Amino acid sequence: MTEWTGEAAPGRPWWWEAVEPEATEDGLPDHCDVLVIGAGYTGLSAAIAAHDSGARVVVAEAGVPGEGASSRNGGMVGAHPRLSWDKMAAAFGADVADDLLAEAAPALDWAKTFIEHEKIQCDFEVTGRVQLAYTRSQFDGQKRLADKVREKSRVEVELVERSDLGREIDTGLYHGGLLFPQHGALHPAKYHRGMLEAVRRRGVPVVSHARVEAMTREGTRLVAQTAKGPIRSEKVVLATNGYTTRPFQWHLRRVFPLPSFIIATEELPENLIGHLAPGRRMMVETRARHSYFRISPDGKRVLFGGRAAMRDVPLHIAAQRQRQTMVEVWPELAEAKLSHVWSGYTGFSFAQMPHVGQHDSVCFAMGFSGSGTVIAPYLGAKAGWLAVGDARAETAYARTRLPRHVLHPFDRPHFLKAADLVFRHWVDRAEAWQARRS
Repeated sequence: MTEWTGEAAPGRPWWWEAVEPEATEDGLPDHCDVLVIGAGYTGLSAAIAAHDSGARVVVAEAGVPGEGASSRNGGMVGAHPRLSWDKMAAAFGADVADDLLAEAAPALDWAKTFIEHEKIQCDFEVTGRVQLAYTRSQFDGQKRLADKVREKSRVEVELVERSDLGREIDTGLYHGGLLFPQHGALHPAKYHRGMLEAVRRRGVPVVSHARVEAMTREGTRLVAQTAKGPIRSEKVVLATNGYTTRPFQWHLRRVFPLPSFIIATEELPENLIGHLAPGRRMMVETRARHSYFRISPDGKRVLFGGRAAMRDVPLHIAAQRQRQTMVEVWPELAEAKLSHVWSGYTGFSFAQMPHVGQHDSVCFAMGFSGSGTVIAPYLGAKAGWLAVGDARAETAYARTRLPRHVLHPFDRPHFLKAADLVFRHWVDRAEAWQARRS
């Protein structure tokens, strides 16, 4: 059973102990040039880009700005595509795959420059990130990926053989790793608060509790009916990703919410932290559990996230599953208590890649598929520029796709119940079997 320290009720992110999302008091204007729907990373970045291009911008948020994925993620800073070059080439063509890899370095540079320019105090640090190979075949795939990254981009990447892995993490679970030394870490809730403050400094209204319930046309303008009344705009940017709801059915059927669950341990002895993670890197796995873990910014806890389930489950069950995986990685944490457990929704596309585009006069950036800390604000800016016709909107992510799938014909992703059973009873066990045989 999971033991608790009593620091927080289940559902409250550890990040909120430093910065808790707060509702804004801005009123809803009756018109604007660009209406941004969603006040997370994507929407706030889109608002800054459109405003700085000369547009009058309003941000409408269904709930409280930042209470979604923007303050619930792992705070890992990297812009490398989650798919291999071969898979991207098969899905979008070789030229697009080349350009997606090439865009990783500029996207990461953009994020670092944005944080510096806006003076966002978010505990940003270049820590490096290591992707840990769960099976020998996955490590072989990392070798091929490293070759492609070096060939197609200016991203730095290093292979870490199993014999050298101890300098990064104290565990015998993995077969090697792929190190991205330029990647980093930040405090996601502080990052969001800094972005929100940057938007407010520009005089852009950010309206809380203003869910968009309907969209209609009035001549050349779009009319959004919100919970706080109507607003007319020339352009709309949809920035809701895994929190998309009606009336945006076209997007709902292409991007579905996949939960991610994170636990935080109690404060641990400093010598134990140094023993577990001597490299102090951001760490992710290659196996289908998509575990990602790190030391907290204050250096006192382990934060451990991943796919405890592919659908919503009670948080005490998610905590038990995440704890079990954490102890597989670090048996030394078998007696450690947990202080927090929470979840948030990633917006997954069936292509497992983000897309920037326009549908029915609504610009959007979504489908980040678990890689949103850098890519969401970066592509949010692209969507903001797209809405105002700025040439800086150009991106290889406009040449990816948001395909539909026969398993998801309606608004709700009912297929995730069956997918969860397949994942837990077949995929996870098959990977464990392969790891034992490696």
